[in-house]
Parts: sequence; structure tokens; C-alpha cells
Amino acid sequence: MKINGEMVPEKFVCDFTEEYMGQFNHINPSFFEMTFGMAMKWFSDEQVDIAVIETGMGGRLDSSNVITPLLSVITNIGLDHTQFLGNTLAEIAVEKGGIIKNGIPVVIGETQPETEEIFKTLATRNQSKVYFADQVVSLRRDIAVADPSQIDVDARVFGNKKRLSCPLTGNYQLKNLATVLASAHLLDAMLLKPEKLNVENGIRNVISNTGFTGRWQVLKQKPLTICDIGHNPDGIKFIVDQIRSLKFKRLHFILGVVNDKDITSMLQLLPQNAIYYFCKADIPRGLDAVKLKETASAFKLKGAVYNSVKLAYNAALAAADNEDLVFIGGSAFTVAEIV
Repeated sequence: MKINGEMVPEKFVCDFTEEYMGQFNHINPSFFEMTFGMAMKWFSDEQVDIAVIETGMGGRLDSSNVITPLLSVITNIGLDHTQFLGNTLAEIAVEKGGIIKNGIPVVIGETQPETEEIFKTLATRNQSKVYFADQVVSLRRDIAVADPSQIDVDARVFGNKKRLSCPLTGNYQLKNLATVLASAHLLDAMLLKPEKLNVENGIRNVISNTGFTGRWQVLKQKPLTICDIGHNPDGIKFIVDQIRSLKFKRLHFILGVVNDKDITSMLQLLPQNAIYYFCKADIPRGLDAVKLKETASAFKLKGAVYNSVKLAYNAALAAADNEDLVFIGGSAFTVAEIV
């Protein structure tokens, strides 16, 4: 939780925890529920103008769904948290669509045949206007600009032209850009302030403003070392596609996952010609590295087991030469131990 790029003060966290510990012990909230309440208290105390609130999982039953927002936003949907949200995109869409509130407009990040009618039905039921970002925003990446630290995009947002530079260079960020641009356009109209949201500046400085990490983040140039927190089949597919677009001699892949994901669907997407460094993030949910290697071997993914993410990372850097690619991924928790 941050305000204007500044992390919540430690004193506030301690004071909040001490004040509400009795209630926490009584109702036994999850870590996310507790910290969501903490964020709402802090944002309220500081009287923020606009808060960007992300659901923890799904939407309909998520603790963040107690708020009534200015705008609801649902990004593109993939199969994730299926044991809680459902095994199909349609079932997951119903859970995600639970954040649509009566009379509050909603932006859907991507038109998907399995979910489009579900979102339209939920929006109609709630008398909410629904906008599909990829239908109101068109983007064209300018590949003539060869700056590896940013992507340059020509956009048309509800008919208005924009030129954007974004330091988040994952190919999947184009979908996120469309969602952001559609949402900011609608917020501008709602807020009715003489000073418009400076979308171009916000996108250009998104990393420095937010401290965003782990999204196709380049850590080193020689050897080229990249990490990404993609942790479901959709995320892994984007990662593998972008890896294949790069030029390198050998791929060294540091891989750690959590035990409640669809691991087999992820593993079958990974390249078989890479050298794998199997590891476990230092959290209870992390999948044992030996079990990960055993499961990966069925998909002809070969490599050694390491006792920590750091050891795996150091081993990969030691084995790689300057023309190789080192990649860290499989889980946000794995990446977090490196960045």
C-alpha cells in the first residue's frame, strides 16, 4: 500500500495492528483481509483523492468488494485459482464480475468469447455501462523505436490520438495499456476537473512512481537476465513467446512454483531445450524443488535442484556466458527473492 509512491509508515502498521488485534483474534481474518482493512484505514485517514484497489482473488467474495468504486475494472481473464473460482473462463468471469456495482461503469480489459455475454448480462442486471477496452482503444507498437528499455505506442482512445512511451516492456503490457487508457478516459469524464489526468506522464514514469517490479524486468545485460512473475498458463505462454523472440545461445531457467497452481499446464508450455534450475521460494506454499523436478521430467525439462532461489540464481549466472539468457520465473514469490 502506497500513497504518492511512498510506502505505508511502519508506525501506522504497528499502531493499526495493536489497536485491532483483539478483533483479529476474534474473527481470524486472512493476511489479505487484515491488510486490506489497514489500507482502507490509512487511505481514509490521509483523505486520498483516488485509490486504486486490487482484489486479492476473484471479486464476488473478495474482501475488497465492500467498497463502492468510481469505476470497476476487470482485466483479461485466464485460468487461475481454479479450486476457488471455477474450472472454466465462464465460471471465473461470474466471480470476477461480482465487483460490478449498481450504476457504476465497468471496463473489461479484453473481449473473450467465453466471457463477453456474461459481463454484458451482469452489467445490464446492475444498470451499469460496460466498455470493452479492446473495442474502444486501438494500439500500434512502433517497432522502429529500438530502445530496449521502453515500448512506444500510437494509441487511439475513444477516437482521440495519443503517443505513449512505457517502461514496462513485456508484450502482454499492450493489453494492460488498453485497459488503463479506457479507464483513465472514463475517470476524466467523471471527475470533471479542469486539470485532466496526465496519462502519458503517468505511464512514462510508472516504474519510478510505483516501484513496480518483476514484470519482464531486465536485471542484467551480460548475460541478459530477465524475471517475470507470470504464474499461470496464460502468463507462462506470454513469457515463452517473448523469450522465443530474443536472440541468445542457451537459456538458463530458474524455476520455482507454488503448490496450488495448475503446474502441469504451465510445465508443458516451457521450452525443452533450456537448462533448468529447480528451486522453492521460502514460503509454506512453495512446491518442494525435488517434486518440481520430478513433475517437470515428464515434460522433458532437465536440470538440477537447489536449496534456495538465490543458490539457483547464482548457479545460473556462474554457468551462463555473455551470449546466454538467464530467466527467473514461475511465481511472484520466486521473483521476489531476486529483485
